[in-house]
Amino acid sequence: MSDALPESLPTHLIAGIHPDRLEKLRTREAKRFAQGRPKAREALAQAADIFLDGVPLHWMKDWPMPHLPLITKAKGARITDIDGYEIDDFCLGDTGSMFGHSPEPVAKAIRQQAGRGLTYMLPSQDALAAGQLLSERFGDFRWQIATTATDANRFAIRVARAITQRPKILVFNGCYHGTVDDVMVELHNGTTQNREGLMGQVADLTLGAVACEFNDLASVEAALAKGDIAAILTEPVMTNSCMVLPAAGFHDGLRTLSRRYGALLIIDETHTISSGLGGYTGVHSLSPDIFVVGKCVAGGMPTAVWGLTPETAARYDAANAARPAGHSGMGTTLSANPMQFACLKATLSEVMTAKNYAHMEALAARLSHGLAKVVDRHRAPWHVVRVGARVEFICAPGPLQNGTEAGLAHQPAVESALHVALLNRGCLIAPFHNMMLISPKTKKRQADRLIHAFDEILSELFA
Repeated sequence: MSDALPESLPTHLIAGIHPDRLEKLRTREAKRFAQGRPKAREALAQAADIFLDGVPLHWMKDWPMPHLPLITKAKGARITDIDGYEIDDFCLGDTGSMFGHSPEPVAKAIRQQAGRGLTYMLPSQDALAAGQLLSERFGDFRWQIATTATDANRFAIRVARAITQRPKILVFNGCYHGTVDDVMVELHNGTTQNREGLMGQVADLTLGAVACEFNDLASVEAALAKGDIAAILTEPVMTNSCMVLPAAGFHDGLRTLSRRYGALLIIDETHTISSGLGGYTGVHSLSPDIFVVGKCVAGGMPTAVWGLTPETAARYDAANAARPAGHSGMGTTLSANPMQFACLKATLSEVMTAKNYAHMEALAARLSHGLAKVVDRHRAPWHVVRVGARVEFICAPGPLQNGTEAGLAHQPAVESALHVALLNRGCLIAPFHNMMLISPKTKKRQADRLIHAFDEILSELFA
């Protein structure tokens, strides 16, 4: 794959594509989608005034289709919509269903637990079993259960500040850790500022956070040297803005620097759990002080976990014992409910297995290789990245080094047209970026269909 745009390409091209050709594809595919889904269009129109902006979650507005499909069923790695289309699902709930829709052990656990109660703010035997399985899968941590990874990261940040008595969290420009207010900062001309576009945010978030570029250990050390950083919060791989892989030695450097300057290291594995058994931390032997993972950890049941190493837990216990009486500000009523534990136990013991990861890894490698061959064959100035079961094509040369480069690599016009064109050919990828996931239930023929559809579209765009 080329590392740069050929000098002979006209500057008006969009990711190497002539704008007229891209617009022709976009218009045709949008029309094809809308004409093929009249039931969904009519139903959505009738319910347009029910939800704010017409959708129950505003993220659903980020899908680039002319209107949303209405899903009637999801099983394994396929979804069916109200207009009768069966679709190969490579989005998988943006990782929430990475192990497939309704894994049978999880569905069975839900059925059994439903008759025993949904929530009672007391532990169950499944809770004890799930806690043991968490340690077996991810390492020796002292665990807490949350409902979303956003909550888990929020609580981890609070713990880090309580332990260190420092105010700031170091995050990386372009990172994603859910919708935690504390990390909604970005770099602008080298200076940390509130992210542009935040709604209703009146606080100066730079009082509690500093942003550095991923893979830039010098900037990390300069920030830590000021002595006010409680923790580094990082994904092992930047995953939410065109994937950025860590440079050799980057994670070892983070661990060394955090210890040198007295900051904790928080690893958020919510997306990189795709890396393999134990997540990126397990596969690459990272050693965080606090470990966070969510989304698919309970097979699709809203669940996240955060854990402290024994040493960090002891420091937390000391800080907790010394605080004044009152509310700690951490926890939510429906977290750690018995349904979560039933699903955690089933997922960790029967779904999140070495055998399933081996299938996911092999098929993701096939998909990644196939997409890369298509990119090369059409001489597109693009590249393909894979992290375990997670694959992404990026409409720019690579590899990318940091969040700034990742942000500039986005090509919304190209990506949205490609997305709809792939869906019209029976393949659904993630709406926020060009991410694809392989589940244990994904078949080789599904990956091959996606490669073929990708090739067909690029044949037109780069003819």
